[in-house]
Amino acid sequence: MNVKQRTIKSEVSVAGVGLHTGQPVVMTFKPAPVNHGYKFKRVDLPDSPVVDADVDNVTDTSRGTTISQNGASVSTVEHVLACLVGLEVDNVMMELTGPEIPIMDGSAIMFIEALESIGFKEQEADRDYYDIPYNIHYSEPDRKVEMVAMPLDDYRFTCMIDYNSPVLGSQHAAITTISEFKKEIASCRTFCFLHELEMLLEHNLIKGGDLNNAIVVVDKQVSPEELKHLAVLFNRDDIDVAKEGILNNIQLRHQNEPARHKLLDMIGDLALVGVPLRGHIMAARPGHAANIAFAKKIKAQIKKEKSKKNVQQYNPNSTPVYDTVEVMNILPHRAPMLMIDKIIELSKSHVVGVKNVTMNEPFFVGHFPEAPVMPGVLQIEAMAQTGGILVLNTVPDPENYLTYLLKIENARFKEKVLPGDTLIFRCDLMAPIRRGIAQMRGVGMVGDKIVVEAELMALISRIEEKEA
Repeated sequence: MNVKQRTIKSEVSVAGVGLHTGQPVVMTFKPAPVNHGYKFKRVDLPDSPVVDADVDNVTDTSRGTTISQNGASVSTVEHVLACLVGLEVDNVMMELTGPEIPIMDGSAIMFIEALESIGFKEQEADRDYYDIPYNIHYSEPDRKVEMVAMPLDDYRFTCMIDYNSPVLGSQHAAITTISEFKKEIASCRTFCFLHELEMLLEHNLIKGGDLNNAIVVVDKQVSPEELKHLAVLFNRDDIDVAKEGILNNIQLRHQNEPARHKLLDMIGDLALVGVPLRGHIMAARPGHAANIAFAKKIKAQIKKEKSKKNVQQYNPNSTPVYDTVEVMNILPHRAPMLMIDKIIELSKSHVVGVKNVTMNEPFFVGHFPEAPVMPGVLQIEAMAQTGGILVLNTVPDPENYLTYLLKIENARFKEKVLPGDTLIFRCDLMAPIRRGIAQMRGVGMVGDKIVVEAELMALISRIEEKEA
C-alpha cells in the first residue's frame, strides 16, 4: 500500500541553548513541498545558507553529529532528525538563529510536542521508502561495534550498549515499529560519564549544560569536595550521587534510558541517508561515528540500485512520443545545436530522450580529430534540451516559450561518449515547477552505464513579441 508524504500544517518555533556552544538559538519548523526532505537554514548568516540533512555533509561526529554545506554548519542534529523520523514527517525546513540545535531537555520529546501542537498535512506524492533488500553489515572490530540492516516490511530497531561500567553494565533497547518512537524513545535523554563531564568542563565544551539536560553516570569514587565543585559550576546548592549510580540532578525515566537514548541517536543519524527506511536495524555499541559510516554504506547501496533502475530499455522500432520533426516544433534549436533526435517517454514529472552520436557531428572536427570524444558540455546541453521538452510540455503553446539554463550542480562525467553510441537521457523533476523555474535531476546512459549526471535548474519564459 502506498503511503503519502507529509509535512507540518504551519510553522512553529522552539527556543533554547546549544549544549556545546551555550549560545541561545531559536529553531523554526516550516512546511516544505514534496520531495524536499529535511533541510536547515542558518538565518543568522549572510544570504541564509541552507544545509541539507545528508550523510555526505557530515563533518564532525566527536560530540554529536555536525553537518556543513554552503559555508555553514549545524551541530547536534541527531535529536531533531529522530523526532521527524519518529513522527513520520517527510518534508520540513528548519530555520536556525545559531550554529547548534537547542538541546532542550536532552531528548526529542519537546520537538515532538511542538510539532504535534500544530499538526500534520498529507501531501500529494507517495513516500519513497528504501526497503532493505538483504543484510547490510558494518563493523569496527577494535571497538566491538556491530551493525546490520535486515529486510523487514516496517522500521524496527534493536540496540545494545556495553560500557564495561559497574553502573550501566550491558543495556538493551528496542522498538518493533517506528510508531512506538514517541512513547518508548522520544523522552530519553543524552548521558555522559562523570569523568567525561569533568574533561568537557575543563575544555569549556559544554557551555549549554545545566544538569537538566543530561544523565551523568558516576563511574568512580567522588569526594565531597568534587561534588561541591560541581554544584558551584552548575549553580546548585548541592549535588550528590543517587542510588542508581547517577548524579541526583534528575530521575531516570526508564531503567535503560541510556540504551534508549543510543537508539534515538541512531535513528537520527540514519535519517541522514536521505530516504525513509524499511528494515530491521540491529546495533551493538553504536556511536555517532559508526552510525554515520553505516548510513554511508546504506546510501551507497541505494545509489547503486538506483543506477540500475535508471537503465532505459530502448527499442528503436517503437513509436516515439516525439520524432525529430516534432521535437523541432517544440524546441527552438536547430542544427548543429539540436542535440536530441526523439523523445521516447514523457509524463508530468519525467522525460526520456535519445541522442544518436555519429562521426558526422561537427564537434568531432576539433574534439578530437584523432580520438573523437563528445564534449561533456554538449552532453549537458543534450540533457538540458531533453529537460526542456518536459518543462515546455506544461504550457499549451510551447512554440511561444524558451527555456534558459540557470544552474548546473553536481555534474559528473563517468565514461567517454564516442561515435556510434546511443545516448539515452532521463530527466526527473526534483520539485514542482514554481514561477516558471524547474529543478531536474538528469542522467545520461549508454547501454547500462551512466556516462553523465547532473542537477539542472531552468527558467521557462514566454517569447516577447517583436514590434512591427
